[in-house]
This record gives sequence, C-alpha cells and structure tokens, in this order.
Amino acid sequence: MRVLVVDDERSLTRVLQRGLAAEGFAVDVAHDGDSGLTLATHGDYDAIVLDIMLPRLNGYAVTAELRKRGVWTPVLMLSAKDGEYDVADALDLGADDYLTKPFSFVVLVARLRALVRRPSGARPAVLEVGSVTLDPSTRTVTLDGAPVELTTREVALLEYLMRHSDRVVGKVELRDHVWEGTGEDLNVVEVYVGYLRRKLGRDVIATVRGAGYRAVG
Repeated sequence: MRVLVVDDERSLTRVLQRGLAAEGFAVDVAHDGDSGLTLATHGDYDAIVLDIMLPRLNGYAVTAELRKRGVWTPVLMLSAKDGEYDVADALDLGADDYLTKPFSFVVLVARLRALVRRPSGARPAVLEVGSVTLDPSTRTVTLDGAPVELTTREVALLEYLMRHSDRVVGKVELRDHVWEGTGEDLNVVEVYVGYLRRKLGRDVIATVRGAGYRAVG
C-alpha cells in the first residue's frame, strides 16, 4: 500500500517512514499543507496520514480541499488536540479517522489497514483469488487452506495484485505502491513475482506481455 504522511515534525516523519516501510508500506512525506495537498491531489495513494497543525495550510483545510476536488483517499488525521469538538470538526470536514498524539505505532498501522479495507464496503476483510487467501490485518496467507510463509514485501506485492485482480497491473504501478517509488529498479518487481510464484505456484500470477501482471484464480 502507498501512504502519504504530512507532518511538519521531521523527526516524527522519519520514524513513521522507517516504521511503515518495515510493515510493507511505500511512503511519501510532505512537511507543509501546500505540498501535502499537491501530492495528495496528483498522487495515487491508498491512505493519507495528515497532521492538523501544519505550516501554510492546516490539516482541516487540506482535507476540505481534497474532498472539494473529489479526492476520496482515506485520511487519518493526527493532532495533539483531543477535545471532542476537534475530533468532530475533523470528521465533519471529511477525515475518516482521528488519532491523538502521542500515539501507539501499532495502533496507527492497524487503523491504516482498517481504513484501506473500509471504503464503500468494496474491500473485503480477507482477500481471496482462486486458492489463495490473504488476511491484510494479520498478513496471513494460505494456499488451498495451508499457511504459506511470505516476507513483508512479498505480502505487500501479493496484496496489491489481489486487490486489483480485475485488471492488469503494470510494473511501474507495482513499484510505486510496494516499494519506495523510483528508488528501486523495475527489475525488483520481476524478482519478487518470481519469489511469489515459487511459493504459491506459477499459475497464481499471470504475465501479460508488455503490460504487467495479474492475479488469477
């Protein structure tokens, strides 16, 4: 999953970037509201972690503008304020969840995964394509009912392919959502698809020549 973190506390964003990457997220960072709004509008993100107190444009304004522009990416808002009206304002403006600083990283990750599953009821709690199932909340993968051990990055790649099993997913899109964007060569996608095929079977992921990959049943 690809996540945008918008917070002006640089020490916090560094910690979140490292921690979320270790959990299989690809992470982009912005340190002010204007930059965050631009990235969120033009980037393809699965979720946004957004602080309220930001320079140039606060989190409330960023959220309101995103919704006005028709950008419905789930927003998890962060704030040191814990008053009921602060929470209500955030939710009324279009945020999907609210977390008070200081917060537990474990809870942050769990809420992000919940947000990605939630929109319009379109994302099932457990993904299933053919004989493969994946529970994103526990990162448990089974093949014909038997558990299969996958690395964090393998799970992230499999999850993205399974969530988009109705279409062919290109290498660039996979790299940008599963790895840290352009920092990785496109060959890394082929390598990890090979890892998944060895563990799950060659028929689980189809290659569409010149276009990309598709999870098949």
